Amino acid sequence: MSDPRVPDPDGVWLGLDLGAGHARCAAVDGTGRLLATAVRPLTGRRTGKRHEQDPEQWWTALSAACREALAGLDPRRIRGLALAATSGTILLADADGTPLTPGLMYDDGRAAEQAVAVDEAGGALWRQLGYGTMPATWALPRLRWLLDQPSGREAVAAKGVRLLHQADLITWRLAGHQVASDSSHALKTGYHLIEERWPDEVLDRLDVPEGLLPDVVRPGTVLGTVCAAAAGATGIPEGTAVIAGMTDGCAAQIGAGALAPGAWHLLLGTTFAVKGSSPHLVRDPAGVVHCHRAPGGNWLPGGASGSGAGVISPYFHGANLDALTERAAALDPDAIVYPLVSTDGESFPFRAPDAEPFLLGEVPHRAAEFHAYLLGAVCLERLSFDYLDLLGAPVDGSLTATGEGTRNPYWCRLRADVLGRSVHLPEQSGSALGMAVLAATSAGIGLDEAAAAMVRPGEEIRPRAARTARYLPAYLRFIDELTRRGWLAEAVADHARDRAGR
Repeated sequence: MSDPRVPDPDGVWLGLDLGAGHARCAAVDGTGRLLATAVRPLTGRRTGKRHEQDPEQWWTALSAACREALAGLDPRRIRGLALAATSGTILLADADGTPLTPGLMYDDGRAAEQAVAVDEAGGALWRQLGYGTMPATWALPRLRWLLDQPSGREAVAAKGVRLLHQADLITWRLAGHQVASDSSHALKTGYHLIEERWPDEVLDRLDVPEGLLPDVVRPGTVLGTVCAAAAGATGIPEGTAVIAGMTDGCAAQIGAGALAPGAWHLLLGTTFAVKGSSPHLVRDPAGVVHCHRAPGGNWLPGGASGSGAGVISPYFHGANLDALTERAAALDPDAIVYPLVSTDGESFPFRAPDAEPFLLGEVPHRAAEFHAYLLGAVCLERLSFDYLDLLGAPVDGSLTATGEGTRNPYWCRLRADVLGRSVHLPEQSGSALGMAVLAATSAGIGLDEAAAAMVRPGEEIRPRAARTARYLPAYLRFIDELTRRGWLAEAVADHARDRAGR
């Protein structure tokens, strides 16, 4: 007889993931074993601050990935699915769910003027919700931008037009009718996460038409089941439960198992993101940290940087990175490069639109320069935890790291040493895995229990006290330089120095 407190080991849950450049399907059993996975590319259009994708491509690419992944599986084992998508990507659709506009992607920045109006209308509420202001890349300013365009005005004049988040279009197609959005994808559209409702008083000031926004439920809620038409397109059995998902960053956090209060997930890819768990809402006057709400009610604070491993490819294109790593580790230099990737400045752990890369120290050869980039990324991660601690977020729990940066063992070791804390590298991770774990909760199992059963622990890298002390002066020089340039507030720098001295 199976244990009702853990997922059925013979059951299969599907994690669907729409990233900026891919559509993925992963099939995972109740022990966390990856049975099958498939991915299809997504393409978009970028011009200046414009970034759009064809919403129909999301469905066709994801359907193809599902068909491939499920081709060899027993359909009787498949119990449910959940979907992650990019945070803040939106479109307008008609009453039948047919897109009327392109998908405005998560980083489309054309709504600067509308962001000012959004903050004037709802600034008090945004501060209450912890993030202070709404950047132009958030969904509500871009919704107002859509409504200000001739095509948007024409669209809302028609009866039954809806605002959909990226995930909403897919769940509509899967169920065969519109279903509720989840509060994670709705966050950047202004959803009131404390009172769990749309802030009608703010939306009225912004002239957002009544009935435009979807109903909203918490992640983990069963939305419906896969309809016959969707089963034919995707290969997912008709009647499979469709569970409300979360944004890709939250999904990756679940996939890493970083759910206990004080636990944190570091995702180091082209840029890096930090996501943690807190029993209370973490409010950030500077607006670089915002909180999602977990299915059980905990808060998930985090931030996304404009810096990260994306600096490596352009500066070391064609280089043998393994050889550079080996030589850099032997030399052990302490120069730092601030590894900014974004051309729009920094967004976390401080906001500085005018930020640009810089070098501290001497880099007499390529290996030293390479090491300086690695060290700069890790110093920025350490600053992130100093800032989160200043805001009152619990930061003393376990630390899990995933992403492209974890493929370099020396970089992982450097991270543990500079941070002065153990770093866990799970056996497998990712947004699709996180959504399979969330889907497994539909059987009445708690998210923590599902993650404990399905997220497989991997290697633990422990810090070496002597190495932590070795890099502390370099970290403090980095803090001093950020402060000198006017990017880092004195209060944040002082707190970082104070924590370093403890």
